[in-house]
Amino acid sequence: MNRLPDFHVHRPQGLPQALSALTAEGAQLLAGGTDLLPNLRRGLGRPSVLVDLGALSGQGELDGLTAGADGGLRIGALTTLQTLAGDAALRAGWPVLASAAALVAGPTHRASATLGGNLCQDTRCVFYNQSDWWRSGNGFCLKYQGDRCHVVVKSDRCYATYHGDVAPALMVLDAELEVRGPDGPRRLPVAALFQEDGAQRLTLAPGEMLAAVHLPPPGRWRAQYLKARIREAMDFPLAGVAAALWRDGERIGGLRLAITGSNSAPLRVPTDDFAGAAWDGAAAARLVEAVRKTSNVLATTVAPVRYRRRMLLALARRVVDDLWTAA
Repeated sequence: MNRLPDFHVHRPQGLPQALSALTAEGAQLLAGGTDLLPNLRRGLGRPSVLVDLGALSGQGELDGLTAGADGGLRIGALTTLQTLAGDAALRAGWPVLASAAALVAGPTHRASATLGGNLCQDTRCVFYNQSDWWRSGNGFCLKYQGDRCHVVVKSDRCYATYHGDVAPALMVLDAELEVRGPDGPRRLPVAALFQEDGAQRLTLAPGEMLAAVHLPPPGRWRAQYLKARIREAMDFPLAGVAAALWRDGERIGGLRLAITGSNSAPLRVPTDDFAGAAWDGAAAARLVEAVRKTSNVLATTVAPVRYRRRMLLALARRVVDDLWTAA
């Protein structure tokens, strides 16, 4: 384990000061630190400035849950995953988000880890998440300090994978993100935060940061998130599937499905053509095929590719089966 690199720490007392500090070259945000600090100790990154958001917690603009007049919910980006997992209003109206938050890592991690940090977490790869001396033996990698991807050797992009639990749950809820930056606030769908490049994973412009997540009213949709992992606690998903279903009698009124742990970004699976169809064996086979075509499972973890792919496809059918029966 390396020692932490040298950097300056800036602790702003308000959001304007945080945004100003973030414009410095090489600046990175520090919230819970459960993803960033272990990476820095492994020599993965050398920020010049860490903008510590600890003093902004409790100010209301960046944390806490606020009910909207339309029946929706605003959640500040500094809200901890522990808070999300235990919030009664969230469990009543949007239980998939509470359960996804409860499945992240362990209790002590969730007490520190934030919603915004979980969404913006780094991508992972068995060739990247190693000590500095281990990576140097491979000539480093395309994601950091090297010039080639060891997963897809002739590739011109990094194939490190995204393993967050919360993002797919938010995607099937049709949530939106509130972003603050030098040019003022803007809103975007959750899927628009990510791009399919393990090294350049986020679409945030320089100086921008997540401020909040906006959930629409739950309406008639039911949603659920399932993940496969080696251990029952602590582990990132080797495959994860979130789905939201609106059942209209014996037909599907609407279906949304998102996957994680397979690609360099969490992805929505095309499901628009399932509206109006019955949920039966034929529909399940079509859904599994849609997930197979969307996913790109590669050798980025210690688990075999075949196992992860099979689990992803099995979870996709199971989660919709569960929602159909419950509805």
